[in-house]
Amino acid sequence: MRRGAFVRELLRRPQGLFGVGWLALVVLSALVSLFWTPLDPFETDPYSAWLTPSLAHPFGTDSVGRDIFSYVFAATGTTVVVAVASGVVATVVGVGLAALGSLTSRWVRESVAVLIDVLVAFPTLLIAMALAAAFGGSLTVVVVAVGIGYGVTIARVSRSEIRQVARTDYVLAARANGLGTGAVLRRHLLPNVAPVFVVQLSLSMATSVLAEAGLSFLGYGAPANTASWGRLLSDLQKFIGVHPGSVVWPGLAITLTVLALNLLGDAVRDASDPRLRSRRGGRGRPADGSTPPPAAPPRPVAPGVVS
Repeated sequence: MRRGAFVRELLRRPQGLFGVGWLALVVLSALVSLFWTPLDPFETDPYSAWLTPSLAHPFGTDSVGRDIFSYVFAATGTTVVVAVASGVVATVVGVGLAALGSLTSRWVRESVAVLIDVLVAFPTLLIAMALAAAFGGSLTVVVVAVGIGYGVTIARVSRSEIRQVARTDYVLAARANGLGTGAVLRRHLLPNVAPVFVVQLSLSMATSVLAEAGLSFLGYGAPANTASWGRLLSDLQKFIGVHPGSVVWPGLAITLTVLALNLLGDAVRDASDPRLRSRRGGRGRPADGSTPPPAAPPRPVAPGVVS
């Protein structure tokens, strides 16, 4: 599928349109927050504590007078860094283990399969908490823990798919023509397992957002001088009985970002899989909305002959 047709197919789906739109807004906010925020997100003013939402403070202020909107705005940078970095780590780990578990000798494949099964048994958030307790809370711990945890999951899901594609005739022909393992993986195997891979990658990025927020909420994630949605939730939850509306904004930001990542992964899978496109395109009309070709005229039948 051409790039333009793929983008149109992706944006034609409501989940794809929402995912692209919200994530584009988050990335744009993260880039702008590097140079400008409406107010200093860490500036405190006890005389401005718990102000109601207004033009000066769209989300109000917290217990120490910080502008909640500026803090949520600045925290988008932390979210984008963690999501992208953990996605890169998960990609490297997942592709590496899947290739070792599919394209190498038998004893290497079996050893990698056992290693994957052992690592999958450990929950991602538990790995992150263990690393945070051992090395201290930081964004690096979250990125490494989520990247390794979901990289193993990606490898386990895509390993069987890669092995099936590796047995096809055109891959065997490419190998017979002298194409190396790396080239076969890049040209033939990864494009064919891309729909499954993209879904798992979007889940890993969504998990990284939740992991960073959860660990920051517990005090093991982002450091105190780094804006984080989870840390803001931790500060505001102490006053939830008095000011319940204050926790809505960071919680809504986390929820919408995780939802957008999940929906975008599903939309990319559907848009890139021709079987799903034809299945969801509607009866009698192709999935891209074009007019179907006219039906062929009926074949004439001689009198007295039953067709």
